[in-house]
Amino acid sequence: MATSRATGVLTYLESKKNLAGSACGVAGLALTLAGVAGAYWPVVVAGLYGAGALIAPPERTAPPPFDPREELGVLREDLGRLREYVDGVELPSAAQEGLAGLLELYGALLEPGWVADVLVTDPEAVHAVSRAVRQDVPESVDAYNRTRWWSRMTPGGESPERHLERQLGLLREEAERVTADLRETEVRRQQTHTAYLEERGRS
Repeated sequence: MATSRATGVLTYLESKKNLAGSACGVAGLALTLAGVAGAYWPVVVAGLYGAGALIAPPERTAPPPFDPREELGVLREDLGRLREYVDGVELPSAAQEGLAGLLELYGALLEPGWVADVLVTDPEAVHAVSRAVRQDVPESVDAYNRTRWWSRMTPGGESPERHLERQLGLLREEAERVTADLRETEVRRQQTHTAYLEERGRS
């Protein structure tokens, strides 16, 4: 308990509020020595100290460090759970093939190594993959599963299979755009390094 109090006192002594208050208090002492404060100099010094402490900016607490690679690790686990889920759902062959290819692409992007190292530098790409794995694909499969039951009860209308295939096709296009953007990032990095080496050679 005594140690925590001592730490708290030391922290305050080093704080911006104490430093600003002390500076104003010193100004109050200067006024006292100049004969301005008179007999009320303790009140003046204390008041200036308090005013300085109040106007000082608050102490800034640094945000906790987050490692984006940890997010990819959690996302890999979620992809594994998604694969287990879709394995237990009966899907038409075309949709099953499309979904297998889509999950394989997500797995390749999230595989530990240099590809994941590129992915982690692009928050938008990480968000797109995360949203697809955790929301879009599960919702598409679940909606198909539920709508298929209603279609059997009341035939007619557009088949749920077509909707599922269209949804998976759109997700595939999005995943391919993410992959192309990451590839472009690597190409630009390579071109920048080439230009740097050429400039260094000329100098």
